[in-house]
Amino acid sequence: MWRRPVHAVAALCLVAGGASCSERPPAASPAPAPVPTAAPLPSSAAPSASTPVSAPVDCAAGTLAGLSLEERAGQALMIGTPVGSPRELEAAVRRYGLGGVFLAGRSTRSADALRADITALRSAAPVPPLVAADQEGGNVQTFKGADFPLMPTAERLGRGSPDKLRDTVRDSARRLHGIGVTVNLAPVADTVPVSIGVGNPPIGAFHRQYGSDPGEVAADVGTAVAASQGEGVLTVLKHFPGLGRVRANTDVSRDAVDATTTATDPYLQPFAAGIRAGSAGVMISSARYPQLDRTGIATYSKPIITGLLRERLGYDGLVMSDDVGAADAAAVVPVGERAVTFVAAGGDMVLTIRPQDAGPMADALVAEARRSPSFDARLTDAARHVLAAKDRAGLLPCSSGAATGG
Repeated sequence: MWRRPVHAVAALCLVAGGASCSERPPAASPAPAPVPTAAPLPSSAAPSASTPVSAPVDCAAGTLAGLSLEERAGQALMIGTPVGSPRELEAAVRRYGLGGVFLAGRSTRSADALRADITALRSAAPVPPLVAADQEGGNVQTFKGADFPLMPTAERLGRGSPDKLRDTVRDSARRLHGIGVTVNLAPVADTVPVSIGVGNPPIGAFHRQYGSDPGEVAADVGTAVAASQGEGVLTVLKHFPGLGRVRANTDVSRDAVDATTTATDPYLQPFAAGIRAGSAGVMISSARYPQLDRTGIATYSKPIITGLLRERLGYDGLVMSDDVGAADAAAVVPVGERAVTFVAAGGDMVLTIRPQDAGPMADALVAEARRSPSFDARLTDAARHVLAAKDRAGLLPCSSGAATGG
């Protein structure tokens, strides 16, 4: 999730003197083999260099057992608050027991000032919320200033060495961890083909992709996941099943369509690599993928979230939505129904950048769970995934440690 006015591309080109807007990634190498229909990645598999040790399930399960229906609904919500004044959300964190807080906007405030505000938010509920930010680098960097140096774009890092990528992500994650941010909504696992380049508004226009070859992007995604989580900051792969081929931005349009992606598409490889590396989260795109589901956007799609991500790719971690508050693509249903539909499709944590959405979404989740036993079970499972991520981040009273990477 990241919003920029539609005129910003032209403005950015002018500021950069036009050079960056004429660049194209190097020519793609032959496409790797399609993603295989392999057996799901079992949570009980023995750990390896690319598979981190999972946090003990007893802690999350024990915490879940003590939650009321209303508290389980709260865990399924990540609500935005201005990064310049995060404490405005304290009352909502306390009232709804929010599962997460998203720091929206851009900030040049000091690490000390940010740490104080984030500590207050985390102390507002018995089960502290995950605190997330968009710290990708390039044009998408929530924190800047003396304590948060400017980071290169993912495209530039993708053209460099793995060591440079690893060191950059590690340094950024250490700074995030130091102020109490537990989740970075990164890395971008989208692949933008050379034939589209900057003609892809959400990703390519701002060089947010690691490259144009899905095999190379997959390697970089795996490196970024391990580097960030090794420093205690959970990662969220985005935007599943890929935004690199669309010609519209889901933040400001309902016309973002990828008519190419299938269940065996090579462009799924970066997501599969991030899953193998142990990414704590995956974010679902708000575009439409008619080859996967003709009924609507991925956010509300059970075939995409449950069928493709959960069952085919074997992912059992935290599944987040992209912004369903202000984003135009998600506003095809009423506010409360957005949360219900996403969770029913297999999602776990609903992200909205609008604080006013907390009440309607919490109420809708509770009402649907009271009406439908099957939805109540799905909501409980969603809360379990959120609590497992919190366990990995060391947020639960019974947690044994912080996030780990491969």
